[in-house]
Amino acid sequence: MVATAATSAIFPVASPPPDSGAKSSGKLGGSIPNSVDVRGIKSKSTTSGNLQVKANAQAPSKVNGTKVAVLDGRKTDDDVISSPPPRTFINTLPDWSMLLAAITTIFLAAEKQWMMMDWKPKRADMLYDPFGFGRIVQDGLVFRQNFSIRSYEIGADRTASIETLMNHLQETALNHVKSAGLLGDGFGSTPEMCKRNLIWVVSKMQVVVDRYPTWGDVVQVDTWVAASGKNGMRRDWLIRDSNTGDILTRASSLWVMMNKETRRLAKIPDEVRAEIGDYFVDSPPIVDEDGRKLPKLDDKTADYIRTGLTPRWSDLDVNQHVNNVKYIGWILEVKSVHCCFSKQKLTFI
Repeated sequence: MVATAATSAIFPVASPPPDSGAKSSGKLGGSIPNSVDVRGIKSKSTTSGNLQVKANAQAPSKVNGTKVAVLDGRKTDDDVISSPPPRTFINTLPDWSMLLAAITTIFLAAEKQWMMMDWKPKRADMLYDPFGFGRIVQDGLVFRQNFSIRSYEIGADRTASIETLMNHLQETALNHVKSAGLLGDGFGSTPEMCKRNLIWVVSKMQVVVDRYPTWGDVVQVDTWVAASGKNGMRRDWLIRDSNTGDILTRASSLWVMMNKETRRLAKIPDEVRAEIGDYFVDSPPIVDEDGRKLPKLDDKTADYIRTGLTPRWSDLDVNQHVNNVKYIGWILEVKSVHCCFSKQKLTFI
């Protein structure tokens, strides 16, 4: 009867018909009145013929020492409301299954996005210089770096300006010194130059532009250095289209040393020559030197004159003097600097 009472608490069992009478149970050794169902709840008195039977039975409050709750809102005398289980470390942990499900969803979404992305390089030049930092090639004598022509580096004709190309030349020159491990505290100065307050200045440059790159093009710039007389250094550049290999620009320049404090030209010390001598290339200039003498300009011979031109703070570089690229901008704007244009050839002193 205990098992029957526990089962019927979940699955109610219909009462037997009234005329069935009391049936004996051989196993339990007793009879169960018809007016009492298997749940042990007292039912209304029923009349079977002339006999009136009333049952007053209750379900046991304990089964094998364990309290059993009474359904239908009835409680026994011994029934006591049970308290919640004590708080432990285990039952206070969060639902880890929900957390794992959320993490799995995030990883699956990330993997899907990763597979949809195309990480293959679209240009051959990205294979060896994906970040455009540059590298030293040809037995450590030539520095190579790629540049992408951006929207703010072009003019109204969608081509790069001469100032953009000049900035690329200057950038590769400085990165060449840095990659060779010769960069000191100055703007392209070696450690021995810094000890003597010496800096490099460009005294002459020739640039020949065969074709200007356009917006979105990637150019490859090669640069190297060579000796020039007793107190000079020559630096050459070659700019190519990285996709076709076509030559776009050739440039050659002459650099001399100047004392940063006195602003006077200085000879190259032997210690400095020992630092840079191993990087000199024995080759002729990439641009034939233009031996023409430029006429001196004054207020009477100049075609264009602009007075009151004052260098701005943004025109100065780390060496506290007007950067050579800024002179190019002045040349193109006012056309009053001592210069000579020949088609796409520019020479300035």
